Amino acid sequence: MVTDGPFPESKELLAGYRMVDVESEERALEIAAQTSAAPGPDGVPIQHPIEVRQVMGAPDTDL
Repeated sequence: MVTDGPFPESKELLAGYRMVDVESEERALEIAAQTSAAPGPDGVPIQHPIEVRQVMGAPDTDL
């Protein structure tokens, strides 16, 4: 078997990411649903799966 590098071949692809600052997980899921329902190049909703992850911010510090 020949591969193009030291990593296993994969069909997965990260096409991009979007960071949003929201007050709740529900709002983040609403935005993800709207993004997935956006029309693609042919006008049909893209309906691609979107993964929602929480990103931890820096802790508040008093300087």
